[in-house]
Amino acid sequence: MLSKAQIKYIQSLHQKKFRTRLGAFIAEGPKIAVEVLDKVPSRVQYLAALPSWIAENSPLVAALPPDRVFPVEAPVLEKISALTTPHEVVLVLQVSDESPWTLPPDAWCVALDDIRDPGNLGTIIRIADWFGVSHLLCSPECAEVYNPKVIQATMGSFLRVAVRYDALAVALAALGRPVYAATLDGAPVTGIAASPPGVILVGNESHGLSSGLLALATLQVTIPRIGAAESLNAAVATGILLSHFTRNGSPSRV
Repeated sequence: MLSKAQIKYIQSLHQKKFRTRLGAFIAEGPKIAVEVLDKVPSRVQYLAALPSWIAENSPLVAALPPDRVFPVEAPVLEKISALTTPHEVVLVLQVSDESPWTLPPDAWCVALDDIRDPGNLGTIIRIADWFGVSHLLCSPECAEVYNPKVIQATMGSFLRVAVRYDALAVALAALGRPVYAATLDGAPVTGIAASPPGVILVGNESHGLSSGLLALATLQVTIPRIGAAESLNAAVATGILLSHFTRNGSPSRV
């Protein structure tokens, strides 16, 4: 049984200031829980789940020390969950140790400017993982990667995609890689031949990319519009661009 203090601790992780201070975050749902327990059980501080879920997944749960496993009923899950509709299992995970964010020479990278919607960021992380892209650059204005809604939207891909926050102009200049910037009036991506691996730069759906970032672009690209929609969702645009740019070979993963 979770104590009142433990419940309060988990609830505090709904807020960014406490996630930052405590170096921990929440991950929810059976799929994410199974993947975490299979890949990184050492990062689990607490596992709170319905007794039935614990029983069904006992071989994986056995990887955890008993004092980290808490069978709870639905009302307790409702208290600690950051979601409107709680899942069967809630995990508290330690933030991974900071390791050098180094982009391999033949790898693709996605850079995001001012993507503030947590669901969008989480979906982009999942899309990057689908295409084998394991490095993501975010401007400081982007949503926080450990926001519960971001983690939920990644469906476990946060375990494989390294996210770094930095001033994009400085970071892109330091990388020295080709930068393919998504704009409304760039070269149609459908007409671009195989391109050297580099950075796909995507901006805020409403405001686009700043002139300073556009000045760093090796090439401005656009997804040709056939219908009348004013713009594409940032996650959708990222998926289309990655599908095109990575189709001629799989980027390396580290």
